[in-house]
Amino acid sequence: MNKPYRVLCVIPTLNEAAHIEGVLERLLLDKGPLVLRIVVADGGSTDRTREIVQEFSQRHPNVLLINNPERIQSSAVNAAVRRYGRDADILIRCDAHAIYPVGYCRKLVETLERTEADSVVVPMDSLGETPFQRAVAWVSNSPIGTGGSAHRAGKQSGFVDHGHHAAFRMSMFRAAGGYDDSFTHNEDAELDCRQRALGARIYLDSDVRLGYHPRKDVRSLFWQYFKYGAGRSRTVRRHPHSLRVRQLAVPGHLAVSLLAPLLLPWTSLLLLWPAAYLSALLAFSVVLCVRHRQAYALLGGVAALVMHTAWALGFFLGFWNHRERVWLREMAVPLRLRAATGDGS
Repeated sequence: MNKPYRVLCVIPTLNEAAHIEGVLERLLLDKGPLVLRIVVADGGSTDRTREIVQEFSQRHPNVLLINNPERIQSSAVNAAVRRYGRDADILIRCDAHAIYPVGYCRKLVETLERTEADSVVVPMDSLGETPFQRAVAWVSNSPIGTGGSAHRAGKQSGFVDHGHHAAFRMSMFRAAGGYDDSFTHNEDAELDCRQRALGARIYLDSDVRLGYHPRKDVRSLFWQYFKYGAGRSRTVRRHPHSLRVRQLAVPGHLAVSLLAPLLLPWTSLLLLWPAAYLSALLAFSVVLCVRHRQAYALLGGVAALVMHTAWALGFFLGFWNHRERVWLREMAVPLRLRAATGDGS
């Protein structure tokens, strides 16, 4: 590195007692010429998350705890930047339930410097502990679960339109206005649209990879992907140029599948579509069973069905419930900062 970069690392939390200790320990192992400040923005945890962070703060003065009354990740990052962003060159966003490689922050800063990018994104490799989690992970790491998205199990580095958020040049994050905290999901893709409109370049570093634990049951998986779909529908209406064919494929599939039985009195040909889809999921499940030599891999087809259906329903409902104005470059409003109080409240 050419200089000792000042890095603000923000970790949004809500009841992450099972994971926050490991994340902090891994990030604090980071070596290199970084002036690292870690801010945990907690949304009102009722477990031991806050106590664990406070214990770390006593041993490591560069670990701070602040409140996030809005309880969503986008607000957590914005709040930390407003308070501490004035003294930082680079912003790094971390998730409490992810698994980070040693040297994570240092590697991101090195990539920013080497590529002269404004933002660095990274691939996520889904991992599982329970049988259902493993099945979801296998789907999430496949084209059936990702639609070919570069930042999900991607293997090739390069400049991209979007990816899993990791690091930003603070000047660009602020110039773009930070996250829109009216978004509970897909706030990352929406911000990437604004960054690119302002001339930012986003670089996917496939050599810096995260491990991610997916949802543990069908219900939580459904609601996660439902919210993903709703968030994406808002993003594509605010930024129409961001729409991709793969994002239309899933709601289009659901629409045809729902219409098929309704049109049965006139034609039965449409039934071939849902039949072919279910057959493909069954074949995919069998392939997973053979590949991983586990009978519970058959749950992969169930997981894919839940993910596709929930995402499509969220996408349709998002169109119904929200009205969006197309965003233009001249509408950019920089994120305002305030002086840090230093009390960690």
